[in-house]
Amino acid sequence: MRKRTEPVALEHERCAAAGSSSSGSAAAALDADCRLKQNLRLTGTGAAEPRCAADAGMKRALGRRKGLWLRLRKILFCVLGLYIAIPFLIKLCPGIQAKLIFLNFVRVPYFIDLKKPQDQGLNHTCNYYLQPEEDVTIGVWHTVPAVWWKNAQGKDQMWYEDALASSHAIILYLHGNAGTRGGDHRVELYKVSAGGTHTCSLGWGDSVGTPSERGMTYDALHVFDWIKARSGDNPVYIWGHSLGTGVATNLVRRLCERETPPDALILESPFTNIREEAKSHPFSVIYRYFPGFDWFFLDPITSSGIKFANDENVKHISCPLLILHAEDDPVVPFQLGRKLYSIAAPARSFRDFKVQFVPFHSDLGYRHKYIYKSPELPRILR
Repeated sequence: MRKRTEPVALEHERCAAAGSSSSGSAAAALDADCRLKQNLRLTGTGAAEPRCAADAGMKRALGRRKGLWLRLRKILFCVLGLYIAIPFLIKLCPGIQAKLIFLNFVRVPYFIDLKKPQDQGLNHTCNYYLQPEEDVTIGVWHTVPAVWWKNAQGKDQMWYEDALASSHAIILYLHGNAGTRGGDHRVELYKVSAGGTHTCSLGWGDSVGTPSERGMTYDALHVFDWIKARSGDNPVYIWGHSLGTGVATNLVRRLCERETPPDALILESPFTNIREEAKSHPFSVIYRYFPGFDWFFLDPITSSGIKFANDENVKHISCPLLILHAEDDPVVPFQLGRKLYSIAAPARSFRDFKVQFVPFHSDLGYRHKYIYKSPELPRILR
């Protein structure tokens, strides 16, 4: 029995050892498998997180782009709506177009006292206020000839009025729209033109009343008669610039019809008529090809009684005519001045008078309002 039992116990020990060995190997394998799966899960999570972050970032970028596009679309629709509404607004309210023609509410330079021309370097200039009719007041600057500049300082209005009777010619200057008679380029022109003449500048910047073509022409006629009443037989020239050329030709036509023509008419940067000028003006570029442009924009001007028909007026003017125009004029195209000259030159009313057109090359850079810089201007005027 003892011999048999011993082998059995030994066999059981071997089996136990074998079982123990096999279970250890299985546990080790199981641990290795768990670690592998955990590593795989960790690896998968790490790759997914950047992808999720990238997707979220892309969604935010797309959202911002969409929001920006919506805002741009709203702005575009607003601009388009305004673009379409403006022609209808002008058609329904012709007074708006009249305001844009005269621009008398634009007082440039600002914060100057037109009662004190000496503040603009004109110590030899006096400010007048004339009243052509009740409730209407117009401002005038009178600059004396250069030879009197020293004597003129500190003198009163009566001295200036008496000076008109001296043996010097007088220029009645009618400036363009916007600004006042105290504009920088206008002041410089007074200094040039006053080399040997009196210069009386009629301005509407501080005048009382509502501007209109008829009213401005009447004001100019009143000032002309006021000058003639004080100057005797001294020559009087009418000088118009830009929109002022329309007032000038209206005035001179009336003077010629009543047989009291001026001694000469000077037109600086003139146009043919207000319809052609409005169509050629740089402000009209965005609407020039708009359907019904004439009906929307030009007809309201005519219905407001604004024509400034220089091309018609010159056919009824009988006095010497001088036209000055810069080739690089961006406001009143050079071809309009040339066209006006081609209408005036063969007119029967000018058969006994000289008609001259003086162009200024674009290289000079005189544009719309700097012809006064030309060193040849005093000679041309003489």
